[in-house]
Amino acid sequence: MSTDTRVRYRKLDGFAHLRAAAGYSAGGLSRLWKEAAFRHEILAGISLAAIYGWLHVKPSIALAAVVLFLLLIAAEALNTAIEEIIDRISPEISETGRHAKDLGSLAVFCMIAANAVLLGYAVATFLLG
Repeated sequence: MSTDTRVRYRKLDGFAHLRAAAGYSAGGLSRLWKEAAFRHEILAGISLAAIYGWLHVKPSIALAAVVLFLLLIAAEALNTAIEEIIDRISPEISETGRHAKDLGSLAVFCMIAANAVLLGYAVATFLLG
């Protein structure tokens, strides 16, 4: 007689699914808060919001700034997830692990650059216009 040792989870739907997903997201945010880079990005985001407010940017620039900042946070979360997985499955230093971490870091850098480009555009618009 064989016994099935796999645990079966009941698939959530409706409000229960939404509540569970919110809990997972809160857990991710809690984990991300432990990263110095994330805390620095939050401080930069607050600074950017103050600068955009001082510049009295158009609503379209403000919206683009919010979207780019949220994408930066998403890239940082994915980069942290990649680092966690690599450290778990390959604790020894490996070229593949280094490449994965470097690529995650590149994604974050690209989002920081995109935020900087928008800030440059906003400042140039303010000064020229």
